[in-house]
Amino acid sequence: MSRERGFTLIELMVSIVILAVGLMALGASTTMISRTLNGAKAATAATQVAQRRVDMLRAASAATTTKCTDASFASGGPVQTQAGISESWVVPAAGASRTVLVIVGYRVTAGRQKTDTLATNIQC
Repeated sequence: MSRERGFTLIELMVSIVILAVGLMALGASTTMISRTLNGAKAATAATQVAQRRVDMLRAASAATTTKCTDASFASGGPVQTQAGISESWVVPAAGASRTVLVIVGYRVTAGRQKTDTLATNIQC
């Protein structure tokens, strides 16, 4: 009588099921990671838009001899950029130090919109 060694058909089927479950879990996590990365990319682009607006407002505040009197240093928006990011900003009318708010809105996923606010102080 010869004794052959190897896997039985049942052991092989169980290992294939375990492998399939693992691959499905990996596929689901890959989709979630992809969505997270796309959301982070959109948030980074929106932050860059907000930072550019803060830089423009700082330049406008220092552009005149009496600081913060330039017409472009006023509340404004919403402005739509090419990347689908909307921005608006709020500048208090008076004060030696003004807390400027730049609000950016952007799409994270197909049906989800997000809004972030960047606050900074500008000396007048």
